[in-house]
Order: sequence, then structure tokens, then C-alpha cells
Amino acid sequence: MIRVLVADDHAAVRAGLVLILEGAPDVEVVGEAGDGRSAVEMAARLRPDVVLMDVRMPVLDGISATRELEGVADVLILTTFDLDEYVFGALRAGAAGFLLKTTDAESLVAAVRLVARGEGLISPAVTRKLIAAFSGAPAGDPAALAALTPREREVLAGLGRGLSNAEIARSLGMAEATAKTHVSRVLAKLGLRSRAQAAVYWSGL
Repeated sequence: MIRVLVADDHAAVRAGLVLILEGAPDVEVVGEAGDGRSAVEMAARLRPDVVLMDVRMPVLDGISATRELEGVADVLILTTFDLDEYVFGALRAGAAGFLLKTTDAESLVAAVRLVARGEGLISPAVTRKLIAAFSGAPAGDPAALAALTPREREVLAGLGRGLSNAEIARSLGMAEATAKTHVSRVLAKLGLRSRAQAAVYWSGL
């Protein structure tokens, strides 16, 4: 079972998300939080696999909460994308993925499964905005990029295209476990905290 904590300050939204998630046979909602601070405290206690996190919340916003949850749980951000800087901040904080709140139920559950498997996921609409925003940003540290092996550069390119581990493995003719190892090494060498950050890094090269 995939253990999920839902964090949103609107009770009606939380109830809808819980209803969708509990309809999946392999997902269990282990807790609900109405603010970022409660989400961090509950995650530390309940140890969910995924925290479904709203960006704008009282007490502690979703960005700060995501930063505090590093090493505790993977965070899947749900956003209306009203304020771009919130989404960019969450990316830098290490969010594993982004979805718009208009996402349908099936896609939401699929995204939770992906993040729980260690994959990253960015909504296509969010991807377009991220690439547009970061297209003029300076490229990453050349020395760090030079430290990648040719195979790791290919894996980074796959991350830049938003591919999953399985898709990277198929495209490069390797086992999925090997692709996962390469992804971890690429993130470590580049000092990145998530696959989403790797996608933005690649778009700036």
C-alpha cells in the first residue's frame, strides 16, 4: 500500500482528494493536515510515502514544508499556478512533482504511484511555464557537468525530457534498476535534489 498524507487548508478540497485516493486499491490516506506545520509534524510521526501538498497554506507554506520534509517523504505539489514564484520555490525545495488542481482523478492517482516509486512528474502545463521561465537562466556548473560519464549525460537528457526510469531504461537499452542507479548518481554529482530540478537544469543547458 502507498501511504499518503494530504495537506490542504481547504477542507472541501481535502475531502475530495481523500475520496479520490481512497478509491484506489493500492493507496491508503494515513492523515490530513490543514497547514504546512501540521503536515511536517504528521509526516514525521506517520512516515507516509507521499505528501500531497498545497502551496499556499497558513502557519507554514507548502514550500517551507517541502524543504523540511526532505528525507522524510516525497512531496507531490498540487497548485493552481496562480503565482509562478511559489512553484519555482517548491522546485528548489526538492518537490518530487507538480500537478494542477484541475488534474482528473485517474491522473492524480497515477501521479501518486509514480512519485511513490521514486519517479518525478511535472504537469505538461507546468513544464511549459518552467522551461519558459528558466530558458534564460545560466547553465549549471560546467565542472559538475563535466564530471558526468557519457552514459550519465544520456540519462540526464532523459530526465530533461521528463522520462520515467522505465522509459530511460528502454531508450538506452538497460535494466530499470540500472537506470535508477544512474539517476541517483546524476542527481548527486550535479547537487540536485529531485528529478524535477534535473529537468530544469537540462532545459538551461
